[in-house]
Amino acid sequence: MVVIRLSRGGAKKRPFYNLVVADSRNRRDGRFVERIGYYNPMAAASEIAFTMKSDRLNYWKEQGAQISPAVCRLIKSAAKTIT
Repeated sequence: MVVIRLSRGGAKKRPFYNLVVADSRNRRDGRFVERIGYYNPMAAASEIAFTMKSDRLNYWKEQGAQISPAVCRLIKSAAKTIT
């Protein structure tokens, strides 16, 4: 199964997450199919904290990809700030 989830990067105590499309059998930070965005929880006020390619997200959802709960929460909070 293909899943859309967060892949952790960054340094110790400074997390940075990539929004990736990956096979569910692969490790969290392992091989992925495509990177469709990122989330930086430690972003300063002048930096962008969350970015995603919505067209690619819709494409993968149409292909049957499942969205992880964390990604679903981020998408909902980003939609609230836009509207």
